Amino acid sequence: MSQRHSDSSLEEKLLEYRFHSELRLDAKGNPASGLPMVRGSLQVVRDNAPFQVDTSGPPPLSPKDQESRTVILSTQSPAALKMGTQQLIPRSLAVSSKAKTPARHQSFGAAVLSKEAARRDPQLLSAPSFSLDDMDVDMGSEGALRRNLRNRSYRAAMKGLGAPSGDRGPSQLSPKLQALAEEPSQPSARGPAKNKFAQKTLGRKRAHKGSFKDDPGFYQEIRERGLNTSHESDDDMLDEPPSPDGTGRADAPIVVKSYRPAQITWSQLPEVVESGLLDTLPPEERKRQEAIFEILTSEFSYQHSLSILVAEFLHSRQLRATMTQTEHHHLFSNILDVLSASQRFFEDLEQRHKAQVCVEDISDILEEHAEKHFHPYVVYCSNEVYQQRALQKLTSSNAAFHEALKEIEKRPACGGLPMISFLILPMQRVTRLPLLTDTLCLKSQGHPERYKAASRALKAISKLVRQCNEGAHKMERTEQMYTLHTQLDFGKVKSLPLISASRWLLKRGELFVVEETGIFRKLASRPTCYLFLFNDVLVITKKKSEDSFLVQDYAQVDHIRVQKMEPSDPSLVGGSSRSSLVPHVFQVTMLHNSEGRQEKILLSSDSASDRARWITALTHRERQGRGPTNKGDLLQVEVTKAYLAKQADEITLQQADVVLVLEQEDGWFYGERLRDGEMGWFPEDFARCITSRVAVEGNVRRMERLRVETGV
Repeated sequence: MSQRHSDSSLEEKLLEYRFHSELRLDAKGNPASGLPMVRGSLQVVRDNAPFQVDTSGPPPLSPKDQESRTVILSTQSPAALKMGTQQLIPRSLAVSSKAKTPARHQSFGAAVLSKEAARRDPQLLSAPSFSLDDMDVDMGSEGALRRNLRNRSYRAAMKGLGAPSGDRGPSQLSPKLQALAEEPSQPSARGPAKNKFAQKTLGRKRAHKGSFKDDPGFYQEIRERGLNTSHESDDDMLDEPPSPDGTGRADAPIVVKSYRPAQITWSQLPEVVESGLLDTLPPEERKRQEAIFEILTSEFSYQHSLSILVAEFLHSRQLRATMTQTEHHHLFSNILDVLSASQRFFEDLEQRHKAQVCVEDISDILEEHAEKHFHPYVVYCSNEVYQQRALQKLTSSNAAFHEALKEIEKRPACGGLPMISFLILPMQRVTRLPLLTDTLCLKSQGHPERYKAASRALKAISKLVRQCNEGAHKMERTEQMYTLHTQLDFGKVKSLPLISASRWLLKRGELFVVEETGIFRKLASRPTCYLFLFNDVLVITKKKSEDSFLVQDYAQVDHIRVQKMEPSDPSLVGGSSRSSLVPHVFQVTMLHNSEGRQEKILLSSDSASDRARWITALTHRERQGRGPTNKGDLLQVEVTKAYLAKQADEITLQQADVVLVLEQEDGWFYGERLRDGEMGWFPEDFARCITSRVAVEGNVRRMERLRVETGV
């Protein structure tokens, strides 16, 4: 017994010696001089009563030394104190965080500490051991304590924190977070690569523990990788983001995204990882599988958002009580049929996915549903003009509807999104399907039969989209022409039959008439005229009331010439002094008016953008005859949020649409939508420029290929 006690004492002395030596303690167990105390991080040691450490610190430091060794930990920074425990750090900023060192690799002193404490109190055996490596501190030169740069989440929100060069000065925090443009929607690197020369893994990440159904997200906030418009090349859409040293930037800013990519990829599925396919599957086939899987997962997210529209808005008794049956029908149309079509489509996709880990193909499913089951989309899109009109009327003149809608939109189920973002979901989905199918075509080029099947599916879906666009335009144009037929009074002017299946309105609006005489004497009573520009004829009227117009003249569009007038133009009577009083002037010449004579009229608009829009509309025939330009040299923009056209010459855009900009004036863009060639004006605030030359050229090639493949 005494021998065992003697051996135990000897062992304890040996351990105590090594313990003091490694942790740099003096004979009394206190930290050696020059080693700063770690506040808070070692509090767990003091809380273990059986094995307490003397908490007395080193001798007091002078004020100068104290200031030079001031340490501001992340939990004590102004950014953390401002928001407390609710502070949110974007996931993409938590980069290069070094994994906790396993217990078997902990430092010797910490191992002894845990072992000794556990021997005296067995209940501590289950508590995790710790080491200095696990603490968020580093030991700098001369024993100075500094921030561990492995945890970069908080440093990304600050400027000027202590550099790793041993600077012991106090850390200066940035006064505020800086807002930058949206960052690419790629997942950030998880940490430093073991081998910086290792090949990219094409999205091979650790297996996702759950299903893609666990967090479908709102479709309004998801941007499919297959759209691939601006931030990366098509071939690299599944690659890890490039990083020169294998780590993320320590000073990456916090940004706000308007959309996010899907949370799980095909390569992350447990069944894919466990099957070992990733070790043998060629990169191109893996990308094809990712394209197939993204159609599946995005359809589920879309279906999820549609279900919220039905449950929270369509079936709301509170909202239903504030409108008539007709208004309710115009607002929601056949959304239940659209949801049913989406559910059937998803079920077929999911059944194919469950049957095969590596899916053979889904082109047959896409083609079948586009041709046989997606007609509800055409009906829904055809109702768009009535839907927008009903919503605008209800929100502006129905207070009960407005209040009920606000209450519903505040519910957690709606995610803070407005009802209009749910109403446009079918249009958003049906216009994205051709691009997603085109990505599947690209990934199937190495297999002729699969490529043919994908091309047939692409044509079927593109035909569906064309029917949706034509349906929406037809309903709007037909109703518009019948309305104008009753509002235009030709009086003494030779009557013109307005209603025609091949005629539609391009632009309408009121302009000032610049008269040759008398305008300077009576500026307060400047005469005006109201123009109706159709695709084949210009009608000049005098507005009598909001729904009545007296026709003064008209001319065929082919017989019209337009000239923009500048202040220095000598043909502008009155010179520069006149142009300053009458800005934004342009001249319209009718070579053959309603009486066969030539007439000129000098007009002015309220803004430079309005004048540009009128000149563009009046010369649309000339533009069509000029032939194609080199579209690779044109500015390209990507739409960041949906825009609904408010005037006839504007274009409705969905998020992630790419537009070739043909003109820009006073905060407005006039451009051609890449996916179908439709043109129109839209505010530049709804888009961001695509600066990557590779992306610009890729978009042009894709547009040309889509036009050839689909005949759009």
